[in-house]
Amino acid sequence: MSIDERLPEPEFLRTGGFRLATRLYAPGDVRGTRRQLDAFREYAQTADPLADDLVALIERLPDGEGRALFERALADGIDAVPDPPAELAAFFRQVEATPYWVDHARIDAGARAIVRTGLLGLFPLGDMALMGGYLSSRATKPLVGTGALIEDMAPKRLVETTHWWLDVTTPGALRTHEHGYASALRVRLVHAHVRAAMNRRPDWDYDAWDRPVNQIQTVGTLLLFSLVYVLGMQLLGVRYTDDERADIHHLWRYVGWLMGVDDELLPATEDDSWRLLWLLATSEFIPDDDSKRLAAALLAAHEGVGEGRGALGTVLAQLSVRLHGSVSRLVLGKANSDFLGLPNDPIAQGAVLAGAAANFAAESVRRVLPGATAVQERIGELGRAQYRRRLGSVFRIDRTYARHMRTAA
Repeated sequence: MSIDERLPEPEFLRTGGFRLATRLYAPGDVRGTRRQLDAFREYAQTADPLADDLVALIERLPDGEGRALFERALADGIDAVPDPPAELAAFFRQVEATPYWVDHARIDAGARAIVRTGLLGLFPLGDMALMGGYLSSRATKPLVGTGALIEDMAPKRLVETTHWWLDVTTPGALRTHEHGYASALRVRLVHAHVRAAMNRRPDWDYDAWDRPVNQIQTVGTLLLFSLVYVLGMQLLGVRYTDDERADIHHLWRYVGWLMGVDDELLPATEDDSWRLLWLLATSEFIPDDDSKRLAAALLAAHEGVGEGRGALGTVLAQLSVRLHGSVSRLVLGKANSDFLGLPNDPIAQGAVLAGAAANFAAESVRRVLPGATAVQERIGELGRAQYRRRLGSVFRIDRTYARHMRTAA
């Protein structure tokens, strides 16, 4: 085969919900060539030099001093830090130089489109983005390699990911120094801490696992929150306009930029994201035993909904696992789901499909009923706020992610 001939469709896009989504929503033939795939794979050896240099500085400074400088610049800007170290200044000079293409009106419109769907967005977030990400075994190695017990940390990781997602998808939150902006940059710093820790491990297998937390893995995570999330919502019956989808992708383009994704790799449009998904599906979605372990831990986290509720809690736990597992199975397909050990419950899957049909009908009415979209946005906003308060009452939410940085170190 010539290096400029299009490669075959990967199995990942020929099964489950992705097969349907590809037929319904992909912009034609998105297959890449061998030359494009080889160029893409080069990013597996690149990381984030600005963040890596900043973490090296933090590790050199007395305990707590570097983080305090980072938090000061995060809240007030680099100009508020007297005589900032060169690494800190370089990092914040870059992130404070907002790219010309950033349109905060569009970012806020994309956030409102996400807010409008309320807590329904938690299903694509956990059952498609997180569960689907576990199919990329190379990307799971830093998560496993931090040494934290996967089974114990899964509930907290799910909560922290949800809280982070709520932060960056709130209208206005991605403006400079706001809480979504801060959350994106803190996670970027977590990635750099983990990368530094993995690079110190004598058992890290660079040939098999690539560079830890590399550019491909970072943009792959971004794609799970953007394109895969939008596809998941559409498969669950949500109806977005073309402008809404474009604005959601614009929001995540800026989040990706804040998190250090290389400009050459960062998707600008939904069409770009589809072509990137093809490259990821072809080269990265290779599950292994760690994928199974992480999937089992995520299901166990869903089971925790019934904890402390007696017999009713046992029923709720089983329903939660079967419902979330069914959403994952319908999207990821039989082969991937069987490999991950997801439950196969035809009744629960039928309930998910019935719910998607009901959502589609309700969404169709909303689109033609004057004022209904604004009302739905307000309902979604209230639901998210209530859920955030509930998370805060059950879990201690550390918005600085200091625990992750200590674990990595």
